[in-house]
Amino acid sequence: MTSELETPECCPRFDPAPWDGKLFEWDNKRFIKDSVTTQFFAPLNFGEVIMRMNEKVASAGAEMPDWLCLSDHTSESSMDIYLAVDREVAGAKNVTLSGKFLTRAYEGDFEKTGEWCADFEGYAKSQGLEIKKWYMWYTTCPACAEKYGKNYVVVVGEVQ
Repeated sequence: MTSELETPECCPRFDPAPWDGKLFEWDNKRFIKDSVTTQFFAPLNFGEVIMRMNEKVASAGAEMPDWLCLSDHTSESSMDIYLAVDREVAGAKNVTLSGKFLTRAYEGDFEKTGEWCADFEGYAKSQGLEIKKWYMWYTTCPACAEKYGKNYVVVVGEVQ
C-alpha cells in the first residue's frame, strides 16, 4: 500500500470545522465559472473542467482561497462550477456571489447526498433560515478522498 507521503497531493486535506454549521456573509465574493457535463447528475468531465480552470488561475497568478469550489446541479445533464479566486482571471467567466450562505459539512459516500440535503434543510429551518439556492462543495477528488480516508462534502445554501 502506498503511503500518503509517496502519493502526490492533488487536493489539500480538508478540515470540516471551519465550514460545519457556519453562516457567511459574502459581498461580491469572486469566482470563475465553468460547466460540467453530467449524466443523471453524475459528472462526466469534472476533472477536465477543473484542470482547465486551474490552468487559467495559475496563468493569472491568482490564488484559490480555501480551494472552495461550488457545484450547482442545474439539470441531470449539466452542472455549473464556481471556483473561488482572489482576483479577476483573464480568459475565464468571472462572477461574484453576494448574500448569506449557510454551510454544513458531511462525510461519507455520495449515495448519502439525499440524506445530507434533508438534514441540511432541517438545519436551515432550525436556524430560522429559508434556502434560496443550493450548492455542493466536493472538497476532494475521489483519489484524494481515498488517500485521506474521508470524503467530505459541504452543502452550501444561499439563505434568507
